[in-house]
Amino acid sequence: ATPFVAPLNVMPIAKPVDPSFLVPPPLPSAHQRYNEFLPQKIYYQRISEFRWVYHPEYPYNQGSWSWGFNGITPGETFHARYGEPLLIRRANALPPVEQGHVGFALPSVTIHLHNGHTASESDGIPQDYFDPGRFWDHHHANFPAGFDPRETMSTLWYHDHRMDFTGPNVYAGLTGFYLLFDERDSGNERDPSSRAFRLPSGKYDVPLILHDVQFDANGQATWDFLNPTPVGGLPNETYATNGMLGDRFTVNRIIQPHFKVERRKYRFRILNGGPSRLYNLSLRSDSSNRSARRGEKFTVISTDGNMLTEPIEQTNIEVWVAQRHDVIVDFSAFKSGEHVYLVNHMEMDPEGAGPTGRDNEAGDLIMRFDVGDAQGTDFSRIPDRLRELPPIDMSRVRRRRLFVFDYVNGMWTINGKLMNPNRVDAAIEQGSAEIWTLRNAGNSWVHPIHTHFEEFQILEVNGKPVPRGSTDRSRKDVVSLGPNQDVTFYGRWRDFYGKHVMHCHNVVHEDHAMMIRWD
Repeated sequence: ATPFVAPLNVMPIAKPVDPSFLVPPPLPSAHQRYNEFLPQKIYYQRISEFRWVYHPEYPYNQGSWSWGFNGITPGETFHARYGEPLLIRRANALPPVEQGHVGFALPSVTIHLHNGHTASESDGIPQDYFDPGRFWDHHHANFPAGFDPRETMSTLWYHDHRMDFTGPNVYAGLTGFYLLFDERDSGNERDPSSRAFRLPSGKYDVPLILHDVQFDANGQATWDFLNPTPVGGLPNETYATNGMLGDRFTVNRIIQPHFKVERRKYRFRILNGGPSRLYNLSLRSDSSNRSARRGEKFTVISTDGNMLTEPIEQTNIEVWVAQRHDVIVDFSAFKSGEHVYLVNHMEMDPEGAGPTGRDNEAGDLIMRFDVGDAQGTDFSRIPDRLRELPPIDMSRVRRRRLFVFDYVNGMWTINGKLMNPNRVDAAIEQGSAEIWTLRNAGNSWVHPIHTHFEEFQILEVNGKPVPRGSTDRSRKDVVSLGPNQDVTFYGRWRDFYGKHVMHCHNVVHEDHAMMIRWD
């Protein structure tokens, strides 16, 4: 596929429907605190199978059979606001097993809002799947954890989380963005309020989801279920449990797209949608060289959907599976007509279990920005301060827990156990705080560990505090757990009751069965 031929796919903003559209109407008793947070907007998404064109050249132009929401992948981008509860009904219109064209996934789904502060019954946990012909109502109250404005989030995403089939179902196309706004991150760069950040907004606020996809000779997306590593010179025909890597890079499900930008600031919400590849991203212009960098940098303003206390300038950003980085890129530093490339330097083990440790200096070109003249005044700005962190109150700590992530007999384990959705691995006192240590028992694989429902703050990595100037000095929902590494964090659990999960977000590891349930 010739790179930079297809334009970037910018997903439409989700539009609410009239409440009378939902038949039968939502059942308030099915949701915690429903009447306290009555939905002010109602949305409807139909999950179905269709052909998706990843690239205009043959064989991709025939359309690859995919799954998505309301006929597109990724699905619509939700613009939600704090203080404005909403409800999303999702109807499963996928063809039953063996009647559709996507043969590697399971048409039984559960849609998780990652990492919404959402009650268990609306969280889309792996156990809450619904089959073709069924629907599920997701109620999102849209208030910050503990009603603390310092717990406000910004860039979330929704994706399938079906027990044992998260990897193939997400890969088939079941992803989308859910963006939250408030009076500070208001989505209006002309906001007259002195409290508003005035970050780039409207068409200058662009979500980007990265997926690497493997295609067959007919341009159809395929899932490699077999382990490609030769053993003793012979193919190893065992089920692939380490990871899944694609042979084409896509952004918003388009192979190596181009995107026209103006000479001004943009906000890009960069998300690694998986399934297994990790990225180390940089910017490179036509005239880049090692001695003179102009605009080839990111101003990082958030991680995992959580604003930093102050912006951080970086020439590279690491994005593990499910991690998000909101970055500002100022294209006014470039000339009209220049090209700027998003480049990945992370070299992965061919089985997808983790990086090789070698840096690919030339890099893989992920997408191209085509710089043109500004079409008006840039009213956006980069504030000196963003959101303050909530305090760490050790007097609230009730428990300390250790979770060891390992590989045993071809399966991924936590504390030596496989996932059992009926077993409670951690029972947490509501309103309390706990200290969790996550330990990687392996010396070659890595795990992006995600815990649902509540953010946390990292205290130590291998016994040392997080250094100043690191994006890990923030609220997080994904831990980058490297080989032989211990990460210790402080977390709190508030506002709703129910069951949730923690798991590796290399979704091949999750599906085999690196996940626990906590209540």
